[in-house]
Amino acid sequence: MAAKILICDDDEGILDLVELILKEEGFETIPEINSLNIANIVNREHPDLLLLDLWMPVLSGDQVLRSLRENPATRGLPVIVISASRDGKTIAMNAGATDFIAKPFDLDQLVEKVRTVLPQD
Repeated sequence: MAAKILICDDDEGILDLVELILKEEGFETIPEINSLNIANIVNREHPDLLLLDLWMPVLSGDQVLRSLRENPATRGLPVIVISASRDGKTIAMNAGATDFIAKPFDLDQLVEKVRTVLPQD
């Protein structure tokens, strides 16, 4: 069964691109533009991985990540944070990220990180 990846980015162009690449690689994807919906989607869909943009309106990626890490049901969910921010990696890791990718990112690097982080069968 294909791994299910939830992608959250407020930039629709990046969201579409990442979704397209991951689908081509055989993953099932759930695109989401609004970070406020993440907790509900995670509880309903049980994704294998979350790709999360750090800087989003209303609820930032690190806030989303902290709330996931505080919940016993979602604490173990692998989360790769994506950000163009210089201090993004520090913020992401402090919030409990599994890994970090800087924007702009190389698509091969993204796929490689996803494969590394996903639990192997």
